[in-house]
Amino acid sequence: MREQHSPVPNIFLAPSMPDTDPSRTPTINDVAREAKVGKTSVSRYLNGEFDSLSDALRLRIQHAIRKLGFRPNQMARGLKRGRTRMIGMVVADIGNPYSVEVMRGVEAACQKQGFMLMVCNSDNQLELEKRYLNLLVNYRVEGLVVNPIGLPEEDLAAIGNTGLPMVIIDRRADRLQCDMVGLDNTQAATLAAQHLIAQGFHAIHFLTEPIGQISSRSEREQAIHQVVKKAGKQYLAITSEVDIADAAALQLALQAALHSKKRSAILAGNGRMLLNAALGLQGLGAHWPDDVGLLGFDDPNWAALAGSGITGIRQPTFDIGHAALEFLVQRIDGANTPPRFLAFPGELKIRGSTAALKSVT
Repeated sequence: MREQHSPVPNIFLAPSMPDTDPSRTPTINDVAREAKVGKTSVSRYLNGEFDSLSDALRLRIQHAIRKLGFRPNQMARGLKRGRTRMIGMVVADIGNPYSVEVMRGVEAACQKQGFMLMVCNSDNQLELEKRYLNLLVNYRVEGLVVNPIGLPEEDLAAIGNTGLPMVIIDRRADRLQCDMVGLDNTQAATLAAQHLIAQGFHAIHFLTEPIGQISSRSEREQAIHQVVKKAGKQYLAITSEVDIADAAALQLALQAALHSKKRSAILAGNGRMLLNAALGLQGLGAHWPDDVGLLGFDDPNWAALAGSGITGIRQPTFDIGHAALEFLVQRIDGANTPPRFLAFPGELKIRGSTAALKSVT
């Protein structure tokens, strides 16, 4: 007998179907398949090259994108084109109103110029600042805006040596080949010290966070001492460097001003120091300007509401941030002029805390 064989079944391969797993992120290939077009056409649509596509083709691609919920990977597309349209920003202390206002200026300019802003807060920690700078470089941002705590110039120079455009805010670094934007600290501190002397204060107690390598603090200190020196030997300038978290050291500095034999004024180096000084004076039962004068840099909004109002040096912080980003975009676009330094003048806002003593009749 002949051996019987079972018939061999015909095997048909089912046509491949789009992956409908809702947890999977749709790709450009999925869009092309859904729209029944080539991947090149989808790429042209995503790049805004509409002139090369018919109206019908554009509508099909648009419908497919909406149906699938497709979102292009802007980072990957940017890297492929050599542009990410991303700006990195490192701020020293995001809790400081100064930093917030500068950041608002940078962000407004980014929106105007078509860039996205990535912000990192170093929280006044040098190691964290260094880590964030390296991280942003690795993320391929097109430029950096940095308000450094006191990072050594060689570390910032290492970033500059990568060819990445960078603008420094509120710091001077003579060895860095980059643009810098900030307050004219010499002008602003001179304005504040001259006002205090004109109001009859004979001792100026400059209350600042540790100066270290932070140029803005040292420039303010030097200007105050210079004004006092020119005023004559009967005037006195004292610098107290106080960690913002050291309540005991702050109290000692406040008491030194209150117990001075000369009529004294406290000049706070920034908005946070001004707030701590005002609260500390309240805790000691002191009143301005009768017991001590009070003036602060940054001129926060609450200063006008505290007692008779606190005199301040107002900085154009929004404009500083906006100008920094405009400088940066010029560098990104290829500007090769020598490094620029743009210094904005401070504005004195006079209130009751520095009023002259009433004459006794």
